[in-house]
Amino acid sequence: MLTVRGLRVTYARAIVGLRSASLEVAPGAVVAVLGSNGAGKTTLLRAISGTLPEVSGQVSAGSITFEGQSLVGRAAHTIVDARIVQAPEGRRVFERLTVAENLRIGAFRVRDKTSRRRTLHQVLELFPVLGERRDQRAGLLSGGQQQMLAIGRALMAQPRLLLLDEPSLGLAPQMVSQVAAAIRRISEGGTAIVVVEQNAAMALSLASYGYVLSTGEVSLSGPADDLARDESVRDLYLGRTDSPVPAGDLPRLARWSG
Repeated sequence: MLTVRGLRVTYARAIVGLRSASLEVAPGAVVAVLGSNGAGKTTLLRAISGTLPEVSGQVSAGSITFEGQSLVGRAAHTIVDARIVQAPEGRRVFERLTVAENLRIGAFRVRDKTSRRRTLHQVLELFPVLGERRDQRAGLLSGGQQQMLAIGRALMAQPRLLLLDEPSLGLAPQMVSQVAAAIRRISEGGTAIVVVEQNAAMALSLASYGYVLSTGEVSLSGPADDLARDESVRDLYLGRTDSPVPAGDLPRLARWSG
């Protein structure tokens, strides 16, 4: 579905954000991208979603293709039309607008009214609190509720590929579990997801495949279960244990990490 090859990104034609990153996303798959601050995770999502120009960034080498069509150089709104949608880091909701207005903005480029209503019903079923607070200003929601709104707003654009940037950032452990459960349900509905996270336990509990970014390059990749057992991943992201982390323990770890 999505193929990134040898991607190099620079900011202001001087600062290197990615050196040579490659990854693949199959239809309906959940792919985790792990890494510390400054590793290039957000830059990767910006390159895919076409939002690099907003921060003086550009793809200087490599390729990004979605179903055989190049995304490099395309305007962000045309990438949304291709049904690739990003929920940015830090939630970025429109604080002075209501929950309902935020959701309507997410569906701005969806022309069919019946389709919009159906998607809204699905979003409110996934996040009931958004329906309960639909007339409340988004800025008055809790951090976890704002994260739900940010994901719900992205879903209103009916993505086939959803890009999630640090969805657990700043959330309490209980809310991390709720957001993780929602992401799992979205995936079960057939939407492919790339989730960028420092919370490796949560990300690997959701993903089938993962990539570890380090200083702008992929330093490690493989099935999520294998990465959870890799000593370097355990040391850096999961916390050192005496034995490999069983796959069945990952949801439990997700509730208490971060």
